[in-house]
Amino acid sequence: MSSAHITFDTTGDKIARRVRKMRPSAVRNLFAAATRDDVISLSGGMPAVSLLPEEDIRRATLAAIESPEARAVSLQYGPTDGLAGLRAVLADMMRDLGIRVKADQVLVTTGAQQALTLIAEAFIDPDDIIITEGPTYLGALQAFSAFEPDVRAIPFDEDGMRMDLLEEELKRIGKDNPRLKFCYTIPNFQNPGGVTMTAERRRRLLELAHEYNFMVVEDDPYGRLRYDGGHQVPLKAMDDSVIYLGTISKMLGPGLRTGWIAAPEAVLARINLVKQGADLCGSAFDQLVVQHYFADVAWQRTLQKFIALYKERRDAMLAALDEFFPPEATWTHPAGGMFLWITLPDYMDTDSMLAEALESGVTYVPGNSFFPDGKTGRNSMRVNFSFETPESITEAIRRLAKVIEERLELYRVFIEAGALPGYDRKDAAMDENATSWKDVIVDSEQNEEAVMQAREGDAEQIEIAEEKVTEAQEAAAE
Repeated sequence: MSSAHITFDTTGDKIARRVRKMRPSAVRNLFAAATRDDVISLSGGMPAVSLLPEEDIRRATLAAIESPEARAVSLQYGPTDGLAGLRAVLADMMRDLGIRVKADQVLVTTGAQQALTLIAEAFIDPDDIIITEGPTYLGALQAFSAFEPDVRAIPFDEDGMRMDLLEEELKRIGKDNPRLKFCYTIPNFQNPGGVTMTAERRRRLLELAHEYNFMVVEDDPYGRLRYDGGHQVPLKAMDDSVIYLGTISKMLGPGLRTGWIAAPEAVLARINLVKQGADLCGSAFDQLVVQHYFADVAWQRTLQKFIALYKERRDAMLAALDEFFPPEATWTHPAGGMFLWITLPDYMDTDSMLAEALESGVTYVPGNSFFPDGKTGRNSMRVNFSFETPESITEAIRRLAKVIEERLELYRVFIEAGALPGYDRKDAAMDENATSWKDVIVDSEQNEEAVMQAREGDAEQIEIAEEKVTEAQEAAAE
């Protein structure tokens, strides 16, 4: 007899309602596939830690353990808000960006991801209104969703979050609405969009925050990774009431789980209470290694190496997109960071296309992962350029372009045959004056339904389309 046995989950009716609503991270789900030897990963946001000088890492690590005094700190419980020495170092580092804070206005977290969860737990009640960019960082959506907010996503363009659309949304919400808690933004080299908010829009965001009485949470993991243009002043440097999130993950390494929150002391006191219940304190060992790295070694030199390497890889990706991608696609041109955002025609579905991309040996993150409803942005994707070599990036984009082209070719035939309702065959061909494929889409009440049918692979729709294609081909032959 077989020794195999079946285990049933008997906890289903015990799971909290908020957990039932949570969605898994698309990036986490892709991790296993991305480690296959035949797959080039454009999905993760991993830094190139191989650039870190071995001697610098060894020096910082030994400093955390080599003396009895150091071990008494690094291997012991620590304060909830983080080691005082590290908080002082972080406050000093922020001065380079124009942010003036004291060590008492800094709270160390287990990565910036924990900072998001702590802020959510401290401030969000069910149905509270949170404003984000749309699309936005999927880890933030995960952290917020556990507390059941009403997330309002504001579109961005090449200059960052659109303030006109934000103001329209705020008028609908109303001034001094107690449900409106905060606006979460990544103003520098946004994840996933790669765009940077202009100084004018930063000022306007802060004006609206005071006018409508909401907090601003500024997430700045990529701010030092600038490849073009000049430094943009952080929101926190413009207004001390801003809650600023930082991380060492992109300057040192994400394996040392260390981030921080810089905020007014009254705000940090609330967050400190939440953190006590979450983990008592972070890893004193990690914190002491990070403290010595940023206090004792020439970390700015290594940062410049990161910047030069990532710029080369970004340029390789942009060149490959220009060379291989079809004219129907558009993409952002980030001046820094790790990501860019690709948009395909409305009828394309990057979620269902991912399986074909994996079969072709390339991964990306489907765009719907970055929207609170999990549906918007299905014709978009995020790609990363920080981890793979320029040669691998070029090959990955070539593979991805082939997958996209094969799908587009099918839709082009359907549109030419008049088989996709809402698209006019007379206007379907791109002309030299068209700026994007959206220029040839005909507005129609049938359009959304038709696109969804095509995306879901509706058998009847495809059969009808194929019949119309055959009829069109026979007519053309006659």
